[in-house]
Amino acid sequence: MSRDVVVVGAGIVGASVAYHAARAGASVTLVDAGRPGAGVTADSFAWVTLAGPSGASGVHKGPAAGLRATATAEYHRLGVELPGLPVSWSGSLSWTREDSAPDARPGQTIVDAATVATLEPTVRQPPEWAVWAPADGAVDSVGVTERLVAGARTHGARVHLDTPVTAVRRDTAGRIAGVETAAGPLSGATVVLAAGVATAALAAPLGVHVPVEPSPCPLFRLRAPAGLVRGVVNTEDFDLRQVAADRLIAAADSPERTLAAVRSTFRGAGSVELLSTRLGVRPMPADGDPIVGPVAEVPGLYVAVMHSAVTLAAAVGRLIARELVEGTVESALSGCRPGRF
Repeated sequence: MSRDVVVVGAGIVGASVAYHAARAGASVTLVDAGRPGAGVTADSFAWVTLAGPSGASGVHKGPAAGLRATATAEYHRLGVELPGLPVSWSGSLSWTREDSAPDARPGQTIVDAATVATLEPTVRQPPEWAVWAPADGAVDSVGVTERLVAGARTHGARVHLDTPVTAVRRDTAGRIAGVETAAGPLSGATVVLAAGVATAALAAPLGVHVPVEPSPCPLFRLRAPAGLVRGVVNTEDFDLRQVAADRLIAAADSPERTLAAVRSTFRGAGSVELLSTRLGVRPMPADGDPIVGPVAEVPGLYVAVMHSAVTLAAAVGRLIARELVEGTVESALSGCRPGRF
């Protein structure tokens, strides 16, 4: 790897890589076809949790488990570096329709109905048990991405927005030389592909297979009474949180079922109405785990693509920057390497 780095993709992962690498002293160029965080980052529910993506009922294992365990600490660290980072540490409350409570995992506590009623007072029928994760938070994913890009600029990064990348360039020896864009070439001895689902198409002409498929992720914006929800609420019907005084966002499958579930779950929710629906396309690696690391067959090429990108961005960006700038091999990324496929 070289300290002369082009990062392709200004979603939250690419922005984090650019910020951390520039802060560590690399010469960084960040390029994106749109605006910071305007792609799938904007469509993320943006829950920062130590648990797996399935909330209360899922057990998250595999390479990302260690990364996820550091997620909240890494965001707190980032908040110190970038004061005013838009992160809300509200905690999360999760429950299912199962009769028996699961075992609490690190950072979680099993709570009873009375405690649920205290934590979320508008719940009509508090469940007999729920999983309370007080350290969990949620982020303004676009706001955080914009702050990361601004931070990268402060540390000398060159940022090219609204500039589609058309190809990755190689020199006559087969080494990475930068990228071709709609506005002309950008030089760099290392290229980090952090372009979400577009990563596979950019890598393919180099003979590199990145097994990432598009996975739809509906996100609903709702008008709701102020204070209807205090923290992140995760049930079998929805992931739900308040994002403004009279606004909720929900990650679920159906707007009609989501509206019905919200109205039946919370007192005072009869006036909740759907404002908009966005269907994002998140990058889903074939085995569900992040694909992060150098590509041995193409010297200078580095891949960074993952599900749960918002949760992992602060941690992964710092680790990738250490590998790029200091030449370390980060053990926390050892199970995420592209060579496993």
